[in-house]
Amino acid sequence: MRKKIVAGNWKMNLDKTAGSHLISQLVSQNSDILAKCQVVICPPFPHLGYAASMVDNVAIALGAQNCSNKASGAYTGEVSAPILKSFDVEYVILGHSERREYFAESNTFLAEKVKQVLENHMTPIFCCGETLELRNQGNFVEFVCNQLTESLFDLSNEDFAKIVIAYEPIWAIGTGVTASTQQAQDMHFEIRKHLATKYGELAQKTSILYGGSCKASNAKELFACPDVDGGLIGGASLTVADFVGVIKGF
Repeated sequence: MRKKIVAGNWKMNLDKTAGSHLISQLVSQNSDILAKCQVVICPPFPHLGYAASMVDNVAIALGAQNCSNKASGAYTGEVSAPILKSFDVEYVILGHSERREYFAESNTFLAEKVKQVLENHMTPIFCCGETLELRNQGNFVEFVCNQLTESLFDLSNEDFAKIVIAYEPIWAIGTGVTASTQQAQDMHFEIRKHLATKYGELAQKTSILYGGSCKASNAKELFACPDVDGGLIGGASLTVADFVGVIKGF
């Protein structure tokens, strides 16, 4: 059975007061709800210290939104994988569409980050996805598969088995265009098929999350798709009611 995961990406939102209140509300949820899947919260870096203590001994994992491709050194403003590990971080989002667009993170650069996360015994949530322009051009499957090839296909079978994929249909996020459940399933199927060309049966064991405006109203339908194993949740992770609504999609 593939691991079912709902990961909340807070992005650059919530101050300490709002963040601690959100975690407190989430921790107080019925344990049966939190047991439906692996719940992960990914707050901005400054929240990690107190967040780690708040989710200790609770069925909620702590994630980070990014990390450096370097282990240490004179890289002002960066946060390394070893530092994240020291705060009990278990998951690290890598290659998010916003990092690719605003900070020009390339596939080869992200391959270095993936290795840093794996070397420090954390799980990469590796993001991939296409823009509306690429979708309209029709070569979007090839584009997304190339993202995976260039960043992940140098990994050994043992390391690849530790990877989680998150598919982001960038064309359906904030564009007014909505991705259908079938479009999500079709792309997850294509991703899994491509992974199998390199890693064989491991592709069937790889969790692939959907990152395209998943919310309480569509989570159940999305999570029922055979190749959708959960969600990388943005805006809906900023309130407990919305986030729990997504979790209940399982």
